[in-house]
Amino acid sequence: METPNGAPLIWNAAVQHRAALIMLAESPRDVQEAIRVARDREMRLSVLGGGHDWTGRAVRDGGLVIDLSGMRTVRVDALARVATVGGGATAADVMDAAAPYGLVAAAGNVGCVGMTGLTLGGGYGPLNGRFGLALDNLIGAEVVLADGRIVTADTTQEPELFWALRGGGGNFGVVTSMRVRLHPMNRLIGGMIVYPWSQAATVFRGLGEVLSTAPDELTVQGGLMSGPDGSPAAYLAPAWSGDLRSGEAALDALVKLGTPLTDQVAPMTYAQMLSLFDAWAVHGLSWAIRTRTVVAYTPEVIDVLVEAGRTLTSVRSGIPIHNFHGASTRVAPDETAFANRREHFVVEIVAGWESGDGAAHRVWADAVSAALAPHALPGGYQNLLGPDDHEQIANAYGDNGTRLVAAKGHFDPDGVFDAIPLPRRASCQD
Repeated sequence: METPNGAPLIWNAAVQHRAALIMLAESPRDVQEAIRVARDREMRLSVLGGGHDWTGRAVRDGGLVIDLSGMRTVRVDALARVATVGGGATAADVMDAAAPYGLVAAAGNVGCVGMTGLTLGGGYGPLNGRFGLALDNLIGAEVVLADGRIVTADTTQEPELFWALRGGGGNFGVVTSMRVRLHPMNRLIGGMIVYPWSQAATVFRGLGEVLSTAPDELTVQGGLMSGPDGSPAAYLAPAWSGDLRSGEAALDALVKLGTPLTDQVAPMTYAQMLSLFDAWAVHGLSWAIRTRTVVAYTPEVIDVLVEAGRTLTSVRSGIPIHNFHGASTRVAPDETAFANRREHFVVEIVAGWESGDGAAHRVWADAVSAALAPHALPGGYQNLLGPDDHEQIANAYGDNGTRLVAAKGHFDPDGVFDAIPLPRRASCQD
């Protein structure tokens, strides 16, 4: 399904949902009216920001879509180091607004992803070691609730809603704007190092050793991608966010983990770092994602990754592995709905294809996920879990699950909003 200008509504072409009604919102009052219409007509409701949720939950089949693309304004208070971000703004929009002031926000790895959805579910990115997850930098939010009320959620106003938003996703209302903390930074050292797949085990083993003692300033995404000739390759996407001269030695150690096919690491802006992955996250292709969370690059995990590369079914597929450490771990597990605060790696198993039903590519993703399961933590990254990942969903929020379900019952008792997966509500028989 497309917007009036011909652009696809959502990123994943494998999702064929068709909305019955799309309402372009340009203000919170427009959102109020859209909610009223959906409830009066008993229509399923969804909220469209960046449209990158791989399961297509931003467009409910036969439902009403609240399109927030008319709310992309980002206002920067450089003195307070705070950005007020419209509900439809992308990560790139935020970086572009903050850059003239020498500031950045903690965001993800892809610039075209919606900032709100990324933040509410977590927000792993190249600055999480130094500044925390995107949700750790959320100061407050304007939310339109299912009953039509417009409320502010922060540490003093609706604090329980504020707690739930930071990890519980868009399950409680429509976030029409957020206030996010900004940080001084003009440039970081980042880029891409690509190695032949024959060196993958050595590279991943060495990366694990480097990251076991890495400072907050060094965050490294690693993983599997197709190399310049289309064959599987190991890659590292490091980001050094501290003093640039000090970072050169740290990144040189990464280059020496193998014999790179390409080494394109240099000082750059965060916006430039984000753009490295925009070309991979192409609209119009078909995608399926599975995810597992592991504590380290253990020999067992590395064996699974090597086999995943050997059996790769598409040049569009890959496995980004997100590095969680540093400042992100120094938040108490119960301070936000996002509970997993130990050092870990999120393995994002991405099957991508250009045509056909994708069965072989889904089988590959399922096989990699199943092989990792015995070596993974319970649960998984909620922003990537699909609706059928029942066991992982039940454990995704750890000890925060019961409190999160209670918040859902309080703020959205009729279940109007249905975003990233939450644990199911306990029944009277449970």
